[in-house]
Amino acid sequence: MTHPRDTGDAPDPAPATTEDHPDDAAAPGEQPPDQSGDGTPEEAPLPATSGPEPAVPVASTLPTTDPEQTLTAYRWRLDPETLRELPDQPDTLRTVREQLGAKLGTALDDRARARLLSLRAVVSRVLGDLDQALADGTLALAHAEATGELRRIAIVKARLAHVHQWRGEFDEADRLYLEANSSELPDRLRATMHEHAGRCCLEQGRYIEACHHFERALDLRTVIDADLVARTELALDAVFDRVAAKGWGPYPRTPEEIRYAHRPPVPSFDEDTRRWGYADVHGELTIPAEYAEAQPFRDGVAWVRRPEVDAWTLIDETGACLVGATAGYRGVGSFSDGIAWVSRNGAGDWLAIDPSGTVLIPAGFDDVRPFRRGVAAVRRGGWGAVDRTGQVVVPTSYSGFTTALTDGRYVDGFTDEGLAVVDVNGRKGVVDRTGRVVVPPTHPALVIHPVAFLVGDSGQWGALDRHGRRLIDSVHRSRLDVLAEIDRLLADTTPVL
Repeated sequence: MTHPRDTGDAPDPAPATTEDHPDDAAAPGEQPPDQSGDGTPEEAPLPATSGPEPAVPVASTLPTTDPEQTLTAYRWRLDPETLRELPDQPDTLRTVREQLGAKLGTALDDRARARLLSLRAVVSRVLGDLDQALADGTLALAHAEATGELRRIAIVKARLAHVHQWRGEFDEADRLYLEANSSELPDRLRATMHEHAGRCCLEQGRYIEACHHFERALDLRTVIDADLVARTELALDAVFDRVAAKGWGPYPRTPEEIRYAHRPPVPSFDEDTRRWGYADVHGELTIPAEYAEAQPFRDGVAWVRRPEVDAWTLIDETGACLVGATAGYRGVGSFSDGIAWVSRNGAGDWLAIDPSGTVLIPAGFDDVRPFRRGVAAVRRGGWGAVDRTGQVVVPTSYSGFTTALTDGRYVDGFTDEGLAVVDVNGRKGVVDRTGRVVVPPTHPALVIHPVAFLVGDSGQWGALDRHGRRLIDSVHRSRLDVLAEIDRLLADTTPVL
C-alpha cells in the first residue's frame, strides 16, 4: 500500500538611511537592512567588500529623527532578575511610538505595515502598554503573512510572542516562538529567538528548558558574539539563582506539547487483543483498541483501519467517525494544512479531501506530497505543484522535486520559505511556490541555504544569491568552504536588543 510521505536588482552598498527597512533582511551582496531594538535581530549581512566593519552608532550621536533608526541605536538594559528590557529613556520611546504611527499613515504595502506595526508593538510592550502592543502585534502578523516571506513572518511572530510573554500568556508565547524559529532561517536570527524563548521559559519556572534554549543560542553562533555571550551569562545567573531557591522545575516539553494546547491521544497497542487504540498522556485508553492499523493524530483527526476491511476510516479525538470505510480509500496520507491526499486503489489516482470528506481536488495524480503553506508537490507524468484549489501553479514538467537543505535534510516539495529544487534530466534549478523559475535547471548539484543557493559542478562549489545571481565563484573544493565564505559575508553589526 502506498502512502504520501509526511514529512531587484541589488543597490550599491551605502550607509543606512532613514528609508532603510529593519525587517528587509538582505542576502549577501544586497543592501544590508537595519536592525530593530526588540531583541529579535534582523539579519544585516554586508556586501563582499574589503575594509573594517562599520561600528554601531551610539544613540546620542545618531543624526536622525527617524524612529526606526532611533530604535537601531537604542541601548537596551536588562533587569538581571527578570531579564526584561528596562526603558531607561521612556520619553524617547514615547516619541518613537508617535513617529512610527506617523509613518504608518503613509505606509500602504503589507511589508511596510508589518514592519512598522510590529516595531510599535515592541515599543508599547517595553512602555507597559500591553493591550496596544497586542493589537499592533496581531495586525502586524496578518500583514506579514500576506507577504508570504518566511523571515518577515518569523520576526513578527517572535515580536508578538514577546508581547504574550509579558502578558503572562505563556502557552501562546511558547507556541509562537516555536513556530517562528524555522530551521530554514539564518543561524544568527535563530540564536536570538532561542535566547528569547529561554527567557520565556525562565519566567514560567521551566529552568531546564530555559538552559536548553540558551545552550542552543550559543551553539548556533559560529562567530563569537560578545553581546550574546554576555546576555546568556546574565540569563544563566538568573536561572541558577532561581534553581537554588526553587529547584529545576518541570521536565522539558516536546515541540508537539508546545505547539498544541493539549496533547492528542497517541496510538497504543494492546497485547491482549493484538489491536490498536489510542491512549492519553497517562497511558489510559481513550479510544478502544479495535483497529488493525492506526495513524497518529494530525490536525485533530487520524486514519484508522478495522481488521475486516481494506479501506481506512477517519476519526476525531473522541473516536467518532468523520469519513467511513465505505468511501473506499485504500491509500491515505495524514492531514496537513487541513487537507489530506487519498486514493481508492492505494497506488495512484490521488485526490484531496477535507476532514468532512468533501473532495477539494479531483483524482488524477500519480504521486503526491503533503501540503505545506498552501501548495503541494504532485506528479502527473512529470513533477509540478498545485494549490489548495487544485490549480497547477508549477507545471508538471520536472523529473524530480526533492529539495536539499544545507543542514542535511531533504524536503519533499517546498521549504517554509516557498522554494523547491527541481530536476530536469539531472540538472537542478529552483522554483518558488508561484511557479516562477528563480534559478534555471542548469546545475549538476544545488542545495538551499537560508540566504543563498549552493551550486556544484565537477567537485567545485560556489553560491548564488536569492535572485540567482553569482555570489561566490565555483572554485571551492567543498560545500563547507562555501558555507564559511557565506558566513564571512554575513558578518553584521551587533544585534540591538
